[in-house]
Amino acid sequence: MFHLIVEKLLMASKRSKLDLYLSVLNTVRDGVDKSTRIMYATCMSWSQVQKVLDGLLNQGLLSMVVSEGSKKARRSYSITEKGISVLNYFEGSKELIDIT
Repeated sequence: MFHLIVEKLLMASKRSKLDLYLSVLNTVRDGVDKSTRIMYATCMSWSQVQKVLDGLLNQGLLSMVVSEGSKKARRSYSITEKGISVLNYFEGSKELIDIT
């Protein structure tokens, strides 16, 4: 377990903007829908995850649902059909190229 965490942290410092976007899309598709949980699952800082979420929302790859709670509104995210298409496209391209 520790090895996986260290590996994720090492990879986090070398990721491109595309990698960050795809990581968030994959995480949301897998059912993680709150920004804090997305941040932890993708090993990003709070400011990074906010920028990526804003970018994905602006491009229509994610949608945001605001639910009114007793104290404050909570935001959750879901992947759109366009977001699923983007993930399928990049997953298909990875199958064509053997990256080791």
